[in-house]
Amino acid sequence: MQRSRAIVGLVFLIFFVISFLTNILGPLVPDIIASFSLSLTLAGFLPFSFFVAYGVMSIPAGTLVERRGERAVMAGAFAVACAGATLFALVPTYRVAIGSLFVIGAGMAVLQVAINPLLRTAGGEEHFAFNSVFAQLVFGLASFLSPRVYTHLVQGLREDVPGHPVLAALSRVVPREMPWVSLYWVFAAVTLLMVLVIAATRLPRVELKAEERAGALQTYRDLLRRPVVLLYFFGIFAYVGSEQGIANWISEFLRSYHGYDPTTTGATAVSWFWGLMTVGCLLGMGLLKLYDSRLVLRGFAAAAIVTLTVALFGPATAALWAFPALGFCLSVMWSIVFSLALNSLPSHHGAFSGILCTGIVGGAVVPLVVGGLGDLTGGLRGGMVVLYLTLGYVLSVGVWARPLVTNETTWRRGREPRDPAAAR
Repeated sequence: MQRSRAIVGLVFLIFFVISFLTNILGPLVPDIIASFSLSLTLAGFLPFSFFVAYGVMSIPAGTLVERRGERAVMAGAFAVACAGATLFALVPTYRVAIGSLFVIGAGMAVLQVAINPLLRTAGGEEHFAFNSVFAQLVFGLASFLSPRVYTHLVQGLREDVPGHPVLAALSRVVPREMPWVSLYWVFAAVTLLMVLVIAATRLPRVELKAEERAGALQTYRDLLRRPVVLLYFFGIFAYVGSEQGIANWISEFLRSYHGYDPTTTGATAVSWFWGLMTVGCLLGMGLLKLYDSRLVLRGFAAAAIVTLTVALFGPATAALWAFPALGFCLSVMWSIVFSLALNSLPSHHGAFSGILCTGIVGGAVVPLVVGGLGDLTGGLRGGMVVLYLTLGYVLSVGVWARPLVTNETTWRRGREPRDPAAAR
């Protein structure tokens, strides 16, 4: 297939949009709690409804892409997300928010499955590693910018900024007491635009390698009988749970314990959480050229546990830098755990990837557990203590992982002799 820079650019744009829609919930949580008078538990159902869609859709999406093709599936996914965003923008209630977030999450889950093979094909296999890293940087940039868009919109609507056509249009359709709903009109417009862009774009038919295919039901059954598969599934579960369990509660924690304004200071802290995660990815790329990935994982996980302690139990000024610093500490975890997992099995990588992506459901479960424990213990601090368990599990992956192939460093080659039975 002829390579296309335009299609690679389109994939990067899709990564940007996915991140923009996915990681904005954290800054919104204090506003949603105030608007609907929610307990921490009920607030925890918001990220739950979004990320549980990944658990439901990740494996079926692989089969859907193989049957219908990338173009139809991606356009459909954005159309579904547009419908979810529009529904909540029109009917901004808590119950509608739960359903809307699930619908948007389902669209994002399908897109995640579709775009990676497309990136490999359009950009060339020899450039796939570089393009994948660049895509993660684009993903991080969107997460850094989205809280700032939220601050701009909410402050502008509250202050009735004159002469601003976008704010003027939004002010006519957004409830005055809930200016944050404006973001969902923006989401609806962006996802509709993406439907039109994809419909107007000629996409190549991606021919999946045998190891990239979703696999039959029996393949999944066979994989799930292997202890190593379940161990890595929980590794992804623990990482995404940690990431979302922190990001979704930063702003509310800073508001409730230290009195910071969630629209400005809280949103900025969340923005820098994602921004420093991007910086950490760049540093991690260099460290993985020097050290075994398991050692890097152990170092970053240990740093995350220490930084979490400062964020939860330190003074206001310490929490204000510690929460963003957690993004830096988490930066390498997804890629290292995922690569260790795939390098621990000799075949069926497509099906295994589907199982691992299902572990993104940790982003649904852990924030809900944090909220529930927060209500039981009298505050978010007691709830967020559960993050020691999830980060501890990620740390353990760096101890017990025995991949068939390790990352190549400047000091040694990547293959190490080992007993193949260890992967069973």
